[in-house]
Amino acid sequence: MNLLHGVGDFFSLDIGTNSMRIVQLTGGSQRGWTLSKFSYVPIDPKITQDSSDLGKKRLGEAILGAVNQAGIKTKNIAIGLPANKTFTSIVETETLPEKELAKTFKYEMDKYIPMAAADAKTDYIILGPSPNDPAKTEVLVSSVAKDYAESTMEMIEKTGLNIIAMEPEPLAMARALTPVGAIDANLIIDFGEKSTDLVITYKDQPRLVRSIPGGFDVLVRAVANGLNVREDQAHQFILKFGLDQNQVEGQVFKILSTHLDNYASELTKSVRFFQNKYINTKVGGIILTGYASVIPLFSEYIEAKTNIPTVKGNPWQLVRTTPEQQQALMNVASEFAVAVGLSERSND
Repeated sequence: MNLLHGVGDFFSLDIGTNSMRIVQLTGGSQRGWTLSKFSYVPIDPKITQDSSDLGKKRLGEAILGAVNQAGIKTKNIAIGLPANKTFTSIVETETLPEKELAKTFKYEMDKYIPMAAADAKTDYIILGPSPNDPAKTEVLVSSVAKDYAESTMEMIEKTGLNIIAMEPEPLAMARALTPVGAIDANLIIDFGEKSTDLVITYKDQPRLVRSIPGGFDVLVRAVANGLNVREDQAHQFILKFGLDQNQVEGQVFKILSTHLDNYASELTKSVRFFQNKYINTKVGGIILTGYASVIPLFSEYIEAKTNIPTVKGNPWQLVRTTPEQQQALMNVASEFAVAVGLSERSND
């Protein structure tokens, strides 16, 4: 198993709070991707959050059901690792030949991750020369607690599937959503159920990775309490009215904006941090996915707060799909960024 690098024939699995997504692509980054198989399966959050043996068994059964629904035959699988279970950072190290750099990271990984190297599974990717010191090299380092990784592998392998790669979800998301041929840097935002993941990419590589606690569930509870309605009603209000000040006497907007102002402030901090390091590099766009891409007027709100052009992301931008597939994906296409990004891993 490896944590970041390319793999052979496989399919991808993204397990969310309320659903799981499976994708299998054919082709490659050089000749283009084609959607071969996929499935989208709603799942009870109690199952995904149950770490007991019974919970793992039920989750494994749900995964096999999704694989069978997709009609996938291969047993090889790449899975996404939640941002809150991983640590990803960009570090600078002395510029060395690749073999020497590998030895350095093998024996000095403790310097770069927030846990003992013996307790973690780690990997790294060389990004290139440091923007501030030509004598140094930028390296993306990623790690996950060994106990969590091994528990996940055991659960998957009990289903008869074979994990050949694990990758932090923000990195997979960035692979699918980074605009082709982008000259400027881009800030990619995944507003999820429980947290918000941020990735700034530049020259097709992640340069800043963050996860902010709190997601759509915070907004749902706030609207439910503010309007004195059930949470399922609050959920519907947010997805129907969003940040439209002309709906429901502007009440939903007022509640949401109170909370989203904090998120906008975090986005601005992330952009400022990036530009302090990459002094001559502009963050030219913000790309939204997850709930951020479906809440009405969310993109307009973020653009107004940050003064950066903001658009909804398209995780299928590099993937050829048939009209029938497009129809089947119509209501959930925006939720596949991680699954598509995992499947776009390549040995090209």
